[in-house]
Amino acid sequence: MPDAADPADAAAGPPGDPADGAAPAPGDPADGDPGASRDPGASGGSGASAGAPPAGGAGVSAAGDGPAGPFAEGAGDPDDEPDPSALRIEELILGSERQYTPFQAARAAGVSMELASRFWRAMGFADVGQARALTEADVLALRRLSGLVEAGLLSETMAVQVARSTGQTTARLADWQIDSFLMGLTEPPEPGMTRNEVTFPLVQLLLPELEEFLVYVWRRQLAAATGRVVQAQDDEEMVNRRQAIGFADLVGFTRLTRRLEDEELGELVEAFETTSADLVAAHGGRLIKALGDEILYVAEDAGTAAEIGLRLIETMANDATMPELRVGIAFGTMTTRMGDVFGNTVNLASRLTSIAPKDTVLVDGALRAELTASGAAPESEKESEDLSGYRFALQPLYQRPVRGLGVVEPWLLRRRGTGG
Repeated sequence: MPDAADPADAAAGPPGDPADGAAPAPGDPADGDPGASRDPGASGGSGASAGAPPAGGAGVSAAGDGPAGPFAEGAGDPDDEPDPSALRIEELILGSERQYTPFQAARAAGVSMELASRFWRAMGFADVGQARALTEADVLALRRLSGLVEAGLLSETMAVQVARSTGQTTARLADWQIDSFLMGLTEPPEPGMTRNEVTFPLVQLLLPELEEFLVYVWRRQLAAATGRVVQAQDDEEMVNRRQAIGFADLVGFTRLTRRLEDEELGELVEAFETTSADLVAAHGGRLIKALGDEILYVAEDAGTAAEIGLRLIETMANDATMPELRVGIAFGTMTTRMGDVFGNTVNLASRLTSIAPKDTVLVDGALRAELTASGAAPESEKESEDLSGYRFALQPLYQRPVRGLGVVEPWLLRRRGTGG
């Protein structure tokens, strides 16, 4: 999470630094010092959709007086024009044509080159040098984001964080959509046709529908996230929350990577992630991230996390194409940042996963205590006369040292009636 003292951000040169590069041609309406004060109406933004820099890295990283800045020598050669048909598709997607250098875009938006560079870098785009690679949509996005800062709705650090989280999330989404269905849909239907000839009308039809669906899903997710914030008792509970955190890990995945073809491996990973994501969501958890052979999920209560862990094991065991799975779950405080979770509870869940036998779920003492307190599991298997009313069975295992976390006592979690 960048801040004003971020060393990476310090590479950004001061507004109007002569080393930022040659000025635009005289008479250009965007000419001027990129650090000049904004026009009075610039902070209000526009009703048009905020765009992102063009695909393929047409963005800016850091402004500066060295070769790392957006005007780095040799970066983004203005004469290096893209294929006309590819440019036509880009203009269709972005809604406007390339017309600004980074210097001009910052000036037109009324923001300093330094701030513009931080935003573009946070969104994940590469240097374009002095090329006219930015569009009116990029200028509008800059105005809108900087306007939120000027209005006091966001701090500059928060605005950069918004740019970074949005850029990282949508980059993966865009890659997935291209890799998963657009590549297949744009295969030329007959000899002699190019992919570009097929792509343009397809994008023309899909773009508005996908855009509407993206906004719908985002609003749904925002409503759910806002609900979690509102229900929290206080700010401390929201930032350092007590939840259940679970890891699920495919056993022997490294060996599989040496044995399977790339396409087979990709299909296995996709099947694992898809099945896991659907199962986690259906039973009330939230998938935080998927890392190929591993997923990380959270749940508000221990019972939900335990149910998800067991169902993951049961579901994968019924699929002959899947390797064995192991799951580790811990309960406690964790910190959320940028859609991810951090802290000792997360580390403990990861360690439990690494020591779990295949096709088993291991939990920590805190999650076991939550299950017994809620009546989902008995305090003692031996001392309870009637076990029929419990959902889960818990068996203590030998205490063992866990790297970085001291000695822990894992508990083997089973569903009642399956050997518990």
